[in-house]
Amino acid sequence: MLRRTLVQGGFAVDEAADAYVARRRLAAGRYLAVLTDLRLPGGSGFDVIEAAREADADAAVIVMTAFGGVEDAVRAMKAGALDFLTKPVDTEHLMLLVGRAIERRRMLTENVLLREDAQRRHGLPRVLGDAPEFQECLKAVQRAAASDVNVLLTGESGTGKELLARSLHQLSVRAKGAFVAINCAAIPEQLLENELFGHEKGAYTGAVARKVGKVELAHGGTLFLDEIGELAPALQAKILRLVQEREFERVGGLQTLAVDLRLVAATNRDLRAAVASREFREDLFFRLSVFPIEIPPLRRRRGDVLRLAEEHLERHARELGRRGLRFSEATCKALVEHAWPGNVRELHNCVERAAILAKGLEIQPADLRLEPAAGGPRIADVVDLSGTLADVTRRATALAEAEAIRLAMAEAGGDRAAAAERLGLSPQALARRLKPES
Repeated sequence: MLRRTLVQGGFAVDEAADAYVARRRLAAGRYLAVLTDLRLPGGSGFDVIEAAREADADAAVIVMTAFGGVEDAVRAMKAGALDFLTKPVDTEHLMLLVGRAIERRRMLTENVLLREDAQRRHGLPRVLGDAPEFQECLKAVQRAAASDVNVLLTGESGTGKELLARSLHQLSVRAKGAFVAINCAAIPEQLLENELFGHEKGAYTGAVARKVGKVELAHGGTLFLDEIGELAPALQAKILRLVQEREFERVGGLQTLAVDLRLVAATNRDLRAAVASREFREDLFFRLSVFPIEIPPLRRRRGDVLRLAEEHLERHARELGRRGLRFSEATCKALVEHAWPGNVRELHNCVERAAILAKGLEIQPADLRLEPAAGGPRIADVVDLSGTLADVTRRATALAEAEAIRLAMAEAGGDRAAAAERLGLSPQALARRLKPES
């Protein structure tokens, strides 16, 4: 009767005829809730509670007891049970308790994620940018969100890869699920596998209970692997299996677990070069980059600098209680002209610092504390470094040739023959280079 009631309510149900079978099943699988009688063959309901708690410290256990056995029910709740039912079981009451168990599990998962989010700065800015390259990037995010394919976000550090990953999640059909982010470069290699996949009780010294990893927390939602290019080879193989099969094992576990999630990865490395140097698995690269999206650096979207800066300033001024803060004209010029090697993250930090340092309501260039570019402009400020090495070489060569011809023509006073001689070209060859492309 209980099984039929739960199945009709839309749940998948496993049954165990005695405490021994129940313990084995709890050790091998994952369950949203456990419903057990207190008196069982092969043991007792207290054995089942203990097994459930060992398998998952947050397991929702509901015990059944005969009328008059309330003392035992109270003892069971002290042992870790969530609630109890008196027999004969009222099916409506049963479904109410199971629903409560589901909501409790959802809230526990959200609390884990919220505790981690609290370590980050609250109030991420909206995704802003009118530059054509950035608009193309946003359109690509919208297209990717409409499907469930793996997405690889590439771009320099500080360009906003996690922000776009969150936007992709919110635009997708998985928006009601969890968005779980993990930085593969921020956690030591020996701890990262445990953080990703969790562990079984006794997997190593100190593993006193089963731990659920980030992969399981992302079930039904999106798993964001930042700085995926820093993964060690052994972990690359495990991530490949997760990407291909949506299966994994916890550390120290033998049970294969299935998970339903959307995987988004990000890197500031050239993964193609890493593949060529055998630092990154080629099969994993192709699995991750089903839908690659390149995020342009801030220096290639200078028209967005002031809009982003003003957005950050408005928020920080509100937090500091300094409404009315604004940039002077000279400060606006300095903001636009700066190379921003740290991209949007550097801009954000710079504006926050200036909002604190400003003596009046008008922020001056000195308040920005911008570091001058060492050794003059960087090559990345002049040449687009995206794409293959051949693409970069072609663009750099074209820019260098154009500048050399311009200088030669200026020094020769516009005399093409003299300029061609300076450049070691025939007049005809120079004419061809000066001819605009049709």
